Amino acid sequence: MIDLEQIRELLKLMSEHDLGEIKIRQGDTAIALRKGGVHEPIVYATPHVTPVAGGPMGTPAPGAPPPEPAKDEGLLPIPSPMVGTVYLAPEPEAPSFVSVGREVDPSTPVCVIEAMKVFNEIRAEVSGTIERILVQNEQAVEFGQPLMLVRPKS
Repeated sequence: MIDLEQIRELLKLMSEHDLGEIKIRQGDTAIALRKGGVHEPIVYATPHVTPVAGGPMGTPAPGAPPPEPAKDEGLLPIPSPMVGTVYLAPEPEAPSFVSVGREVDPSTPVCVIEAMKVFNEIRAEVSGTIERILVQNEQAVEFGQPLMLVRPKS
């Protein structure tokens, strides 16, 4: 079920921050808002989103570091399913959910992302070993931004 109040809040955030598009996924529901004209948003939602492991992540943002060299070849990204603030530990003094070298499976929690004052647990959704953590605690993240890289089980 789509929460109309949440859509209103997202539209307000888009206007306040002059954003052209917002995409959010919670569970099996995805919401994407995109401005259609100068000030007219287009709203569409899908009931289920299936992430594609290892697929293209889009073009890098201006000023973003260049893509990693071949050492990351074969690694699967764990992408952010929403815009928000990432937390790598469940509490400020607690150990991180995962660290480099840790084995994960699809149900392993790897971080939480706070979006609109809601904390969303993010799971690995792949099996393998954490090779790189690409974000820092309390960093703002974008939809689809790689959070971590996983070497899949062979």
